[in-house]
Amino acid sequence: MLWIKALHIIFVISWFAGLFYLPRLFVNHAMVEGPAAERLMLMERKLYRFMTPLAVLALVFGLWLWLGYGFGGGWLHAKLLLVAVLIAYHLYCGKLMRDFERHSNARNHVWYRWFNEIPVLVLFAVVILVVVKPF
Repeated sequence: MLWIKALHIIFVISWFAGLFYLPRLFVNHAMVEGPAAERLMLMERKLYRFMTPLAVLALVFGLWLWLGYGFGGGWLHAKLLLVAVLIAYHLYCGKLMRDFERHSNARNHVWYRWFNEIPVLVLFAVVILVVVKPF
């Protein structure tokens, strides 16, 4: 089971790298037009396509751990709720990316700077829940 846990952690870290970087690309994309915007669109698309399988693998190994260890208390329920928030965030990033591709982005770079902080807050909460197990 330790190998499964290690793989889960590796894929979660990899997925989070994408969750941190993609909205940062959106910040830059919201500030430019022309060839620079086209280049950022390409980067966004490639990153999203790369991070989606990482998310799936993180979820698969997390499910495997859950089935292996079973429920561990209220902290796990809270963690699973936060995982659902991350999945929604990931999917919403895909929607925002498609908005940029259709040239229908309605948000400015400041909004994306705030949006970029959501996975940081979720990461803090998840790590505290998993390590401290407060309830």
